Amino acid sequence: MEIGAQLDHLQLCSPQPEVLARFYARAYAMQAAPDTQAGAWTCRGPGRALAITPGLAHRLGYAAFRLADAARWQALRARVPVALLCEPPAGDLLRAPAFALRDPEDNLLVFLHRPAAIEVPATAPVPPAYGQHFALRSPDPARLADFYASQLGFVVSDRVRDADGVLRACFLRTERLHHALALFMAPQARFDHQSFEAPDWTGLRDWADHMAALKQPLVWGVGRHGPGNDVFFMVTDPDENLAEISAEIEVCASDRPAGLWPHEQRTLNLWGSAIMRS
Repeated sequence: MEIGAQLDHLQLCSPQPEVLARFYARAYAMQAAPDTQAGAWTCRGPGRALAITPGLAHRLGYAAFRLADAARWQALRARVPVALLCEPPAGDLLRAPAFALRDPEDNLLVFLHRPAAIEVPATAPVPPAYGQHFALRSPDPARLADFYASQLGFVVSDRVRDADGVLRACFLRTERLHHALALFMAPQARFDHQSFEAPDWTGLRDWADHMAALKQPLVWGVGRHGPGNDVFFMVTDPDENLAEISAEIEVCASDRPAGLWPHEQRTLNLWGSAIMRS
């Protein structure tokens, strides 16, 4: 059974935090403001939020997951070995009971007990979209996938293997939606993208029109992923991170067996070309 967590928000590192914050505020209709942490910023919108802190580009500061059920949050805390735990970071978006740990590639994960996402009005007339998943690049996605599944109880929805059987990508879920985390093989470990989920195909279209009105080009899509079956498009932020709007992602039964896909462009985009990380 899934652990019952939802992605609450991410913190991205950036050499230009204010520039990045103002990009997300404009592109994703969020309110941007300086954080109480020196040099940091927060962006908030209805069902979506982002923290930005000074640092190197393409680095995940932390990923925060939210569990509304106190018993599930406590059960997850109890299953994590004490040796993995670390002090949760500070920040305006982390004001809730929390525990934290690091994965094998030093990505910081925070698990919050909070009943719902932060709700702040949008700054433009756009469809709903909430923070739904994120992705990491790794030289060894198999090691990361094993950690998230065995130590934290994430459930593998789909794997992508090449002709030699090497794991090239893995999609893991924490609730019924197909994935909250995607892992891609790449030469260097780094942040890949975050995704905001729109309610339907029409909402995706309207988000694309919103990007067009801002003269923000789509760098990938509109397309349809194989794993997850969601329709999507992506843009790049000023640090050249990918940022996605997706819709209609697969809802998985708890007993759904893990799928297997070939390592090819069509797996990542059933409709055309794909960004291949390796």
